[in-house]
Amino acid sequence: MRHFVGLMLGFAMLLAGCDKGKPAGSGGSGSSGGKIKIGFLVKQPEELWFQNEWKFAQMAADKYGFELLKIPAPSAERVMTAIDSLATQGAQGFVICTPNVKLGSAIVLKADSAKLKLMTVDDQFVGPDGKFMDVHHMGISARNIGKLVGTSLLDEMKRRGWKPEETGAAVLTFEQLDTAKERTEGAVETLLAAGFPKDRIFKQSHQASDTPAAFQATNALLTTQPGIKQWLVAGMNDAVVLGGVRAMEGRGLKPDAIIGIGINGDTALGEFRQEKASGFYASVLLSPRRHGYETAERMYKWIKDGVEPPKVEYTSGILINRENYKKVYEEQGLKLD
Repeated sequence: MRHFVGLMLGFAMLLAGCDKGKPAGSGGSGSSGGKIKIGFLVKQPEELWFQNEWKFAQMAADKYGFELLKIPAPSAERVMTAIDSLATQGAQGFVICTPNVKLGSAIVLKADSAKLKLMTVDDQFVGPDGKFMDVHHMGISARNIGKLVGTSLLDEMKRRGWKPEETGAAVLTFEQLDTAKERTEGAVETLLAAGFPKDRIFKQSHQASDTPAAFQATNALLTTQPGIKQWLVAGMNDAVVLGGVRAMEGRGLKPDAIIGIGINGDTALGEFRQEKASGFYASVLLSPRRHGYETAERMYKWIKDGVEPPKVEYTSGILINRENYKKVYEEQGLKLD
């Protein structure tokens, strides 16, 4: 009898020891009780922005000890397949920059079915009614970044002693994309609020978000405004502003007659590294660190501790130019290679 009681006590202690050793916070939705797994889906994995988001998300994974599953998702089909894969692998949640904001409803349904927590980054889901969906999101404050471009253009124009009535503002627009439209409208709004003449602001649409398309659009604008000898240039990104600057240079305008300010802080690096300054004066550097690290960190804490992320949060940017870009890149943990 004593032998039997001893065996039972030993078995009970073994069970208690197994339960005590279970990781705290494990066993979330889709979990098998092991390591927390979080997906990070991006629409354009070949782009430096998304590579940096992955890099900083991995830093969060290394710090907190969760497994980060980096998944390219350039199409609707790839997104849906990726969500199935995450569920199969025992993930508990994912962060996504969707290839199409109108996929939001389908992605939410798929995530709910798989019991995966969901957070969007960069691009916000749009529902069938055309309104932003009620999904946790970290994005870029496109209009405020556009306003920073406008303010910076005005500051540099003032520093150079330019008169508004002798200056043209070339605002290169791509209104098919809401984010691009918000950026350029923010710049225009700031110029007008500061008293820049409305009839000196020239909106010119382009057909793609790259340098050649902007170059062609700016050439068309300059043909209609041959008398303007000094220009401000704004657009949705660095590549577009560079196209505008190159078109003006091709028409014989000198660098000191052009103030171009881009957005992203990537294509700008090539201009800043040149021995002689071009008309591309500055850029607003966005923050892949926050978008990668903080979204991954917040997803982890949501899964592990039940700490829900802010519903919607917008990040801003930092103005960089030839003088400060190296210092700012270093501070942001970005490589200049």
